[in-house]
Amino acid sequence: MNCVLKAICDFGLARVSDPRTDHTGFLTEYVATRWYRAPEVMLNSKGYTKSMDVWSVGCILAEMLNNRPLFPGKHYLDQLNLILAVIGSPSEEDLKCIMNEKARSYLKSLSQKPKLEWASLYPEADPRALDLLDKMLTFDPNKRITVEEALAHPYLDEYYDPNEEPVCEHPFTYEMELDDLPKEQLKELIWLEAELHRTRLQEEAAKSASVA
Repeated sequence: MNCVLKAICDFGLARVSDPRTDHTGFLTEYVATRWYRAPEVMLNSKGYTKSMDVWSVGCILAEMLNNRPLFPGKHYLDQLNLILAVIGSPSEEDLKCIMNEKARSYLKSLSQKPKLEWASLYPEADPRALDLLDKMLTFDPNKRITVEEALAHPYLDEYYDPNEEPVCEHPFTYEMELDDLPKEQLKELIWLEAELHRTRLQEEAAKSASVA
């Protein structure tokens, strides 16, 4: 089979990112495995943004540099303490992004921790990788590098092709997809779609055989 991507699946924890809509009732801290959760997910749970995913990818990048998880927290507070032990205590300005007053007060009560040098943690790593890592693992999501900026970072020059990475110009709207249909009718529609797909595959196979 000549294909680059065979299937995309497991969207069980996928969330809608729309600043115009309040999705608080649908949010959960467990949208990301603890070791890869952004600070704002643990401290806010006000809403999800692409910045949260940038943090998670940053954790994965760090793990790729030495084959060990960067923040293997055993529980909620341990996770937060491990993060601050590496990136340092947030500044007063950074704390403004924390909506929860109790969480903000807790952070202020902690002893000040200096930021570690990434080169001391990953002495063999490409300096460009460490620069990208630093920009991805920034406490304040508003200051964190964006997805588009990360893709265009010098560390990814070898792989970056803006022509193959289009940015969605308009937000996806799914109101038209939300049909209040009976369960039996939905099952029938799914079956019909599967049958249509099978028929198309058979037709394509027949065409290929006739050409051969």
